[in-house]
Amino acid sequence: MESYNIALIPGDGTGPEVVREAVKVLKAVSDRFQFKLDFTEYDFGGERYLRTGETLPDSAIDELRQHDAILLGAIGHPDVKPGVLERGILLRIRFELDQYINLRPVKLYPGVDCPLKDKGPEDIDFVVVRENTEGLYVGGGAFLRRGTPQEVAIQESINTRFGVERCIRFAFQYCRKRNKEKKLTLCGKTNVLTYAWDLWQRVFEEVAGEFPDIKTDYAHVDAITMWFVKNPEWFDVIVTDNMFGDIITDLGAMIQGGMGIAAGGNINPEGVSMFEPIGGSAPKYTGKNMINPLAAICAAGMMLEHLGEIEASQTIERAVMEVTSKHLKSLAAGKMGYTTTEVGDLVAEYCTKV
Repeated sequence: MESYNIALIPGDGTGPEVVREAVKVLKAVSDRFQFKLDFTEYDFGGERYLRTGETLPDSAIDELRQHDAILLGAIGHPDVKPGVLERGILLRIRFELDQYINLRPVKLYPGVDCPLKDKGPEDIDFVVVRENTEGLYVGGGAFLRRGTPQEVAIQESINTRFGVERCIRFAFQYCRKRNKEKKLTLCGKTNVLTYAWDLWQRVFEEVAGEFPDIKTDYAHVDAITMWFVKNPEWFDVIVTDNMFGDIITDLGAMIQGGMGIAAGGNINPEGVSMFEPIGGSAPKYTGKNMINPLAAICAAGMMLEHLGEIEASQTIERAVMEVTSKHLKSLAAGKMGYTTTEVGDLVAEYCTKV
């Protein structure tokens, strides 16, 4: 029997509630498909930081490296200054475990309300591949004459050929594996950001020569936001940098029905990857058993696909579709018609028979 060691980081707010339901579903499919999941839970998050003053202990990264994957709930605490936990936990894990791909499926499930007129599940089914360890998020920059009327703030976008090429190559390989439209779109801003995007475009065109079966095109990031709304059916796989990817995937989440269904993966193809619901910790709903757990459940499905348990992953997606199409009134917290626990129960039950 195949066995996997999974690190759980439930985190803050409603994170523990949605992770609980994701684990429930994972146990259902692991029983059905005869593989074993061993979970180790870590208390990294706001409460630990307020109690101890540390975000991650020195041993944390080495411990996480011993696992096959990480499932994260949410990071963000109302009593902790914004940025402390995000930099100290999320970005540190991504950078130190070299999770250089952020993978974001944007898929509209049946029964889910879409804010776009006349668009349905057949129109919204694409994936964004976002570079995850470079760009503006590296933190390069400086202040000059800080605190004076002449203050200057410099924020640097760091793009290496190594980092750009491995991201683009992953996107081409993923597009081929996805085997849908076999079309890869580069999203950038070549007309203004001439240095970084000259590099991105040159590498994109060079790597494209190795993938003659993949159609390629390019769109400026501002045009992408237009087309997401007007013609989302145009897209199959999109590759872009850290900042643009961060922005367009939130728009993607909205057109697929909202943060309650949006899941993502922080991928190191050669190492340990981390999977998470895209929505935040939603502290106002903590403990009320009303938050939507489907994004966390979908993240668990992505994790299984990454681990090679394809049939189990597909079963989770089919089960989620059954729930969205037959049961939920809405994806919004408190408006689903079911509690958090009941939604998890429904998906787990469908996982035994779909």
